Amino acid sequence: MKILVAVKRVVDYNVKVHALADHSDVDIASAKMSMNPFDEIAVEMAVRLREAGKADEVVAVSIGPDKTVDTLRVAMAMGADRAVHVNGPARLEPIAVAKILAEVCRREAPGLILMGKQAVDNDAGQVPQMLSAMLDMPVAINASALELEGSRVTVLRETDSGLLRVAADLPAVVSADLRLAEPRYVTLPKMMKAKKKPVETLEAEALAPGLTESLSIVEVIDPPARAAGVKLDNVDALIDVLRNKLKVL
Repeated sequence: MKILVAVKRVVDYNVKVHALADHSDVDIASAKMSMNPFDEIAVEMAVRLREAGKADEVVAVSIGPDKTVDTLRVAMAMGADRAVHVNGPARLEPIAVAKILAEVCRREAPGLILMGKQAVDNDAGQVPQMLSAMLDMPVAINASALELEGSRVTVLRETDSGLLRVAADLPAVVSADLRLAEPRYVTLPKMMKAKKKPVETLEAEALAPGLTESLSIVEVIDPPARAAGVKLDNVDALIDVLRNKLKVL
């Protein structure tokens, strides 16, 4: 069985970004880029399934400009067998990403599609659901545990009301939550070996022609600086602030 893992190149989660001077966008020109953390977990889970004999091949796919290949190399250093780079713009709306991934999935015919539950740059969390609808596949989101037995996948989902165990026949789409797996450390020798693994390049326009944006950025501003704390003398003073100034009591 083949597992396809979708990964995204984003600003490293340790980097604090700021708005451009003209407030037209976020300034990421010199920011450190890395693989989306949730996608990294999905790659780890896919590689573990292959190592356990549950899958035969792990294919990583990513959409973006030439530098996106660097992120795919990390996925292959983690254990992915090969990669597919869809050459396209760095920023795409979730519906466009889902359409492109759907075409890649039709070409690759994977038994299981894994990806992060959301990307840390836009926090949309929409692609897994959209992709499953386009491919007419079952979907399980926010997976904290996953078991693969034959042609059936069982997923433990984290919900607001507790844990929910769901099962579905393959092929299926699963999105990874934080507790699904701990990504392995990528060493330099593994990165060097990853450079020898094949990367196929496709064009986004050829896979999903005529993609147009329905959303536009109006303004990007930095959040206001947090006000300094105030030390109060007693509980009565605290209650007075909560009741009369903050109006929360």
